[in-house]
Amino acid sequence: MSHVLITGANRGIGARLAELYRAQGETVTATARAAEGYAPLDVTDPASVRALATAMKDETVNLLICNAGVYLDKGEELDEGYRAEMWAESFATNVTGVFLTVQAFLPQLRRSNAPRIAVISSQMGSQARAPGGSYIYRSSKAAALNLARNLAADMKPEGIAVGAYHPGWVRTEMGGETAEISTAEAAEGLVSEFDRLSLDTTGCFRTWDGHDHAF
Repeated sequence: MSHVLITGANRGIGARLAELYRAQGETVTATARAAEGYAPLDVTDPASVRALATAMKDETVNLLICNAGVYLDKGEELDEGYRAEMWAESFATNVTGVFLTVQAFLPQLRRSNAPRIAVISSQMGSQARAPGGSYIYRSSKAAALNLARNLAADMKPEGIAVGAYHPGWVRTEMGGETAEISTAEAAEGLVSEFDRLSLDTTGCFRTWDGHDHAF
């Protein structure tokens, strides 16, 4: 039995991932900013991240899933939208929050005999797909992808594998009702992909349905 830590697990893909891993008999620490029944974690607050890491200081984490994310600039107009505060909040969650979480839980990951980190990015962060719009979200997910790639390079000598993943266009609060796939489809595909993550595949950018994605 392994221990899976999931950020942003109180809804959408994160909630379904937690359900699937529990059904497999894994120990799951599901986190949320403020929701009953979840470990409290605000990835934008360094003190909150440190507090959970301290509370779990004697634990082993086999798989860290950095799922917490926001998409605040949907529908913004180029001429007058995309406020500076929106950029700051988005990057605090989608990029800095990933780094702070990884950094804080390195001791718990290092206790595992095969530690893995899965960073939820998006095809919207791929340089190969740049149709315009959603500048903040696209930029933050591109940064998350770049972060995952660099973490993979630095952590490989320690035996820690890091992968970045496109979860699909999912029918969630973020993805909207017209999205292509359900949270169940996305989560089930991602679990399969996380299972394949190893030092041989570290630094990958994979889709929920098993394909390499262009960077």
